[in-house]
Amino acid sequence: MKTRLVRSSAYIMAFAMIMSCSTIKNANKTQKGAGIGAAGGAIIGGVIGNNVGNGNNTVLGAILGAALGGAAGGYIGNRMDRQAERIENEIPGAEVKRVGEGINVTFTQDAGVFFDSNKADVKGASAATLNKLARIFMEYPNSNILVEGHTDSSGAEDYNMSLSKQRAESVVAFLNTKGIGSNRFTTKWYGEAQPIGDNTTPAGKTQNRRVELAIVASPELKQEAMKETGN
Repeated sequence: MKTRLVRSSAYIMAFAMIMSCSTIKNANKTQKGAGIGAAGGAIIGGVIGNNVGNGNNTVLGAILGAALGGAAGGYIGNRMDRQAERIENEIPGAEVKRVGEGINVTFTQDAGVFFDSNKADVKGASAATLNKLARIFMEYPNSNILVEGHTDSSGAEDYNMSLSKQRAESVVAFLNTKGIGSNRFTTKWYGEAQPIGDNTTPAGKTQNRRVELAIVASPELKQEAMKETGN
């Protein structure tokens, strides 16, 4: 699977504690899920979340913070493996990172969920990508989805914060129309605070007008995992 470099140095030390169980390549996901618990996934998730995004929980922090760990974590990890593979196979432009008991999905500009300047509507390639994701989400009903909205640096900070919220909510509304229930979603938004591209260039700004996704176990899947493993 593809991997993406962790961008912020604020949580390198915490991330290093779980590197052996959160790196995607050549890893057994059952062991990874169990390992998160041994390393204190919820604690590490909180540390990461509180050090990135002005104290808000990032995608990575949300995934780690939701981890059960132990045998139940391994049970969930197995199911997340399958969903991650489906996303990679169906959406070549998706960059899929398996983290602990969840999945972080970002996109390339060729097949991603990006927005025009000052806009929050889903259209074109973004709609095509979300249509594919919706089909996969329907296949895995026991997973919940965090949608995070972002903007470039054009405009005032308060305006961009509102715009990033609109983008996250627009993606959820689109997926709702495809049969994905609202109860499966959580939305967060960060305005211009978490750029992945250079805001001094048009190409970089395009990269920053985006959403990112985290996929985690639903309460029902967690209960199933604990029942099946006796965790």
